[in-house]
Amino acid sequence: MTETSDVSSEDNLRLNVMLAQKPQAVRIDESSMVVRALTVKGEARVELSPDCEEAAYLRKVKAMLSSRVMGSPGGFPVFLKRWTRMGQTRDDNLEQLLLLGESEAVVAVAHAPGLTSTLAKYVWWALPDASNARVMLRNKAVADSEIGRELASFLLEFLPFEEEASDMLESVRLVLQNGLIEEDEKHELWRRAQSKRSMLVGFLHALPDALPVTVPAHADYTSLCQAEGERQDPVISTLVRVFSPQGQAFIQTSELAMAKVSDQNVTVLLFNAIANYFQLARPGDMVYQDVDELEQAINNLEWEYGPEFDAYARSIWFLSSISEAMLNPIFARTDAIGSGMRRKIKPVTDRIFHHLGLLKSLNRPLPPELN
Repeated sequence: MTETSDVSSEDNLRLNVMLAQKPQAVRIDESSMVVRALTVKGEARVELSPDCEEAAYLRKVKAMLSSRVMGSPGGFPVFLKRWTRMGQTRDDNLEQLLLLGESEAVVAVAHAPGLTSTLAKYVWWALPDASNARVMLRNKAVADSEIGRELASFLLEFLPFEEEASDMLESVRLVLQNGLIEEDEKHELWRRAQSKRSMLVGFLHALPDALPVTVPAHADYTSLCQAEGERQDPVISTLVRVFSPQGQAFIQTSELAMAKVSDQNVTVLLFNAIANYFQLARPGDMVYQDVDELEQAINNLEWEYGPEFDAYARSIWFLSSISEAMLNPIFARTDAIGSGMRRKIKPVTDRIFHHLGLLKSLNRPLPPELN
């Protein structure tokens, strides 16, 4: 007896007719026992007529599809979930995976390096959920396409229903990619982020130099712009960036996000956003777990522009060197969230607040060397 004969003769015939239309994707609605296919002529459907327990019959249907599509009834190895979600699926059989009626196979295609905008449309038809939308929008070819705007629109509408703060943050970061949402939608998202501050971290990652808020430039901004033109120095270039109106907006937004951070994953991503912003001026590759050790290392560095300006440089060096490594010893000992978590990380965040504050407009005069 062949695998296909395990499916009722009526279903076997109708499924074969459906596959003969060369569909782009197949989806099984298990609750209603319906197999759907996306074809060039539209959507085809087969209402199954199980002759045994439904779960067992669905396994037979998937085996039948796998036999026809891949020449083997084994189907997709769903136990390889972690492997496929790391983007390890081969690019030469992505179209076939979308015909198996197996959700994990669809997820594998979404994560595949060879995903195209066309395949993304088929993935989205087969399994339209927020997780798939996020992973596909990380693919530049998809983000730059028409389906990218559809995925962004979905994530924007789905934001109120996200349960994980890190997922909310990531959705915000992804929809803020150039051209995916309209300006008025961006400003509405920013308004909502004032009360859902994990969303601010998404803004810090996506728009570090274009946050939708108006903040005055630092008092030393104009003088530093002149100094930058006279000498190439990563610290001066970073100070020009930080002292600009956009840079002062970054500092202010970082403070707002850190003041109410309540999730460990979001805290890590906030640290990364700040460190990335100052990366150009990072003085070395040393990774520090202890904030006091980092402060000591920064204090031992020398800068050639005089003591009046020294604090700026040291704050930049400090902020460029913060990392997840400082949080790991704390988070390894607690699963606290909210205010409890903020108390645990306060020795670290207090120092970050201190250095962010030093880079805000203090009307401190420039040293003679930079005038």
